[in-house]
Amino acid sequence: MLWKCSNCGFMHEDNEAPEVCPKCGAPKEKFVALSEEDGEKIYNSDRTNDIHMEIIDLAMKIADLALEGIEINLDPPCVSVFEKACDEAWVIKQRSKAEIAGHMTKGKW
Repeated sequence: MLWKCSNCGFMHEDNEAPEVCPKCGAPKEKFVALSEEDGEKIYNSDRTNDIHMEIIDLAMKIADLALEGIEINLDPPCVSVFEKACDEAWVIKQRSKAEIAGHMTKGKW
């Protein structure tokens, strides 16, 4: 069973709510048991949220590598490719961040 802290949104998995919220310290009474349907949303979205976080991490690595290539400044075509990679990595990162934010507003975290 999943329990949600109504104070901070922390999710707890157990037969009972915790005595205090591990995140904000709210008492047990602040926890609400999620319906089976809402619990399924949480479980089903867990992996896709992890994938989005991985994509964000990879995009940041691409941006870092591209910046290193720009600094080396071998020649204009090479620098242009790195600049485009940096820009594209930003877009990829923002898409995944926006999707995670959308999941949060739909109760899928």
